[in-house]
Amino acid sequence: MKHKITLKDIARELDVSISTVSKALKNSEEISTDTREKVQAFARLYNYKPNNIAISLKNKRTKNIGVIIPDIVHHFFTTVFRGIEKYANARGYNVIVCVSDESFDKEVINMELLANGSIDGFIMALSAETQMRNDFNHLREVTNQGIPLVLFDRVTEEITCDRVIIDDEAAGREVTQRLLRAGRKRIALFTTESYLNVSAKRESGYRKALEANGIPVNADLILRLPFQFEDEGFSEAFLKRHPEVDAVVCVNEIFAIRGMRLAQQLGRRVPEDISFIGFTDGILSRYSSPSLTTVDQHGEQMGETAAALLIGKVEREYDETDEDNYRTEVIPVTLIERESALLRT
Repeated sequence: MKHKITLKDIARELDVSISTVSKALKNSEEISTDTREKVQAFARLYNYKPNNIAISLKNKRTKNIGVIIPDIVHHFFTTVFRGIEKYANARGYNVIVCVSDESFDKEVINMELLANGSIDGFIMALSAETQMRNDFNHLREVTNQGIPLVLFDRVTEEITCDRVIIDDEAAGREVTQRLLRAGRKRIALFTTESYLNVSAKRESGYRKALEANGIPVNADLILRLPFQFEDEGFSEAFLKRHPEVDAVVCVNEIFAIRGMRLAQQLGRRVPEDISFIGFTDGILSRYSSPSLTTVDQHGEQMGETAAALLIGKVEREYDETDEDNYRTEVIPVTLIERESALLRT
């Protein structure tokens, strides 16, 4: 595909600032006649076209934000949406939410439906199938049109945009370390396939904590479950096969609750015989029996931060000088200690 020339390209070739190029193309009298003529001639030669779609977004705002989440069932995504809506509504924006249901095709269709002038920008977490396929062309097409995009939680480095995440690797390392300090020796991991980037990073933290304490990583103690949790007895078979396991780190709340229940059915006491720690401080975590020790990802704060980044982009006057001004915001997490794990501070 032929590279589309930008203000930055013209500025680099003519050894002037991007601001000078922008003003010269607008015939600003602040710029000398000679410079204006050189800039305009170069722009004509290379068929420079301003991003009219982005300019249209700036001049004809819809005051609507499109949000695409992978799953409406998981507590985390509902709290992120709540944060987005809270921040956006307070600033006069409406929020249109679509659910990809972990499907690549649905994600693409949702983006196509909304990217027709219905919204000012997107906030989204990638579906499992999108990450599995490693296909982000639909995101690239949207950003190439000048439509602002903010990714949260499940993100990719393949697309240049703002992101809001937690430090998943650090969180995985910390919870594993806490279990080790509490005297647990045989710590298992319940995770998904590694193409889900958050799971991969939490697994990396788990591995690093074990290695830092001189404990070899045992691949047999890592159970990979389908992302939509069609368990089919995998967890029960794992716990029967590994009675020596005395703690389990789970990459989400559902894996942890399911694992706890199965351990109890097998006659194991929680947390005396086996401890569990999960991610997402949802209703299941608070009201399970025993209640679940979990990592609170502060989804509402993540949503508010994502909305602030997006609305900030939308409301700034469009200028290609801002094209590389992208940020990654990292939301601090909190370990909520409950009954499922005996920990030491």
